[in-house]
Amino acid sequence: MKKILTLFMSVLFAMACSAKPQAEKKETKPLTNAKTLVVYFSATGTTQKVAENLAKALHTTAVEIKPLFPYTSEDLDWTNKSSRSSVEMKHKSFRPEIVKNDLDLSGYDTIFLGFPIWWGTAPRVVQTFLEGQNFANKTIILFATSGSSGMGNTDKDLKPSVDVSTKIIKGKTLNGNPSVEELKTWAETIN
Repeated sequence: MKKILTLFMSVLFAMACSAKPQAEKKETKPLTNAKTLVVYFSATGTTQKVAENLAKALHTTAVEIKPLFPYTSEDLDWTNKSSRSSVEMKHKSFRPEIVKNDLDLSGYDTIFLGFPIWWGTAPRVVQTFLEGQNFANKTIILFATSGSSGMGNTDKDLKPSVDVSTKIIKGKTLNGNPSVEELKTWAETIN
């Protein structure tokens, strides 16, 4: 019995010695495989097209921010100082109501947030959305569509609407309805 036990222990020892130690695997995931979501506001459909293509490029879902009262073409008349969008953008504290949803961001690390540029920044409805969600320890990557202007200070304008631990990346304007492949290439270059 003692010989069997000794033999058994010798075999176990030999197996333990010959086993290669498992190296600790450091996993680096490209952005396109991360827990990513695309959220967008689109008054005319332009930003929606970009957001949907970006969601395809990232193999994720696109979620729309819907104002409780949709914008009409009269509301969007930037040449009319009394139009709805002009009045909203004039007052920095204005927060248009949005359609409530049960969006749970807890499963996402990165949120691509898209919108049209109004008066050099994001529409106030985007701030309504940001202030109604928990973005603690998340990364928000901005993208926008615009007829004439760039992102400006949009990242700084939106920062007060989220938790101090939230990282906001300025992103870029994505005009001309970029293809899924172009959007994938852009997303992969973001750090």
